This record gives sequence, structure tokens and C-alpha cells, in this order.
Amino acid sequence: MALTQMQLIQSLGEAMSWFERELNWGVPPTELRHLCGRIGELYAALISNGQMASEVNQKGYDVVSSTSEKISVKTTAMMDSSGHLSFNVNTLNHVDRVMVLRMNTAEMQIETLLDAPLDAALELMTNQKNGRRDLAISKLLKPKRPDIALVNSVEFEGHTIRELENGTIEVEKSGQLVLPAKPVLRELAMRLNIPIVNGSGNSLNTRSLGSYIIKSLCQLNEPKSEL
Repeated sequence: MALTQMQLIQSLGEAMSWFERELNWGVPPTELRHLCGRIGELYAALISNGQMASEVNQKGYDVVSSTSEKISVKTTAMMDSSGHLSFNVNTLNHVDRVMVLRMNTAEMQIETLLDAPLDAALELMTNQKNGRRDLAISKLLKPKRPDIALVNSVEFEGHTIRELENGTIEVEKSGQLVLPAKPVLRELAMRLNIPIVNGSGNSLNTRSLGSYIIKSLCQLNEPKSEL
């Protein structure tokens, strides 16, 4: 049965919430492959204004776009450049387009590493081996951008919480970045009596939570005026 855009959005939101819940329980993101795959397929269907493939384990492709392109979707939670993704050469002839997505657990967002026609994707893959073609994640990573300007920074209980110009929230402890940042932010928020959910009862994302913490600590540190 075809899903409406609203149903795709709702399903994606529910899958993302479940993924975040698993992370908060301490499950490594790389152990959530099935859930990552489902999130990626829903996201690909949403941004292509398309539909999920009509059959489970459809040969070669996962999503059919609004322009009838058959899209093979691969989703990873690996944040370094050492891994690779594998494609079955026997089913690639059914594919028109390849999308590679990554679950950024630090920001709890979906990143698009590749969205290209099959011919362009094939140029990035290794030669056929054992019926598979591999695509190294290192080939998909963009060059590191110049340092992003710091907007604000506060200290609290041995942690440094920073807000960058692009809205990213970083948490550092003992000179090391804490990844993912959200579980630590939730703990700090509770100590500061800052709500960790919005008015609808949904968990605040990393950016919103970090921004509230920084704002609260800045207010606490403001010098009180004398009467």
C-alpha cells in the first residue's frame, strides 16, 4: 500500500525516536543496522517524493521516486572513513540511482553522502569481486571545511558546552569531545532543572537542549546588580 507524505513523515519520526531511545540505552549505533536501513529508506522516499519498494527485499532497489527512478539506498552509522558499503552486481541492473546516507548520532540527523545516477556511483566503486562491488566511505566524505566560528561557550561541572555559528552543539570533557553529546546534555539539564522535553512532550534535540543549557548558565553567571 502506498504511503502518503504525511505517513512517511510520521513513520520516519517514530523510527528516529526509537533509534535515539536505543542509543540512550547504550546500544552502539553500528548494532542498529536494520533500524538505520529503515530510517534511510523512509528518508529517501520522503525527499524523492516517492514510495518504498512494493516488496520486502526488492531486487536491487529500495525506493521508487516520483519520476519512477529506482533507488538503491544504503545507510550507515559509521562516523569515520574506514568502512565500505557493498552492492550486489547481479541486481544493480535494476537500479537507476544510488543514495548513501549516514546517521550522524552527534547531531541526531541524517546526512546525504551520495545521491547520484548509477553510472556515477559505479565510477566510485571497486571492481567486481565475489559478486559484489564495494564503495569506500572515504570516497564520499567532503574535504573538511574551515573552522566554524564559535558563538558561545560555558563551563559546568567539568564540561565545556559550545555553540557554533551553524547551530552545532559540542560538549567537551577533559579535553575530549563527548560523542554523542545528547545523553550528557540531558544529565546536565536535569541538574540545572531545565526541561528535556518540549510542550508536546517530545524530547528536545541536541541543538535545542544545548542552547537552553548555555542560555541558563549565562543567566546564572551574570553579575547581580546592587539595589
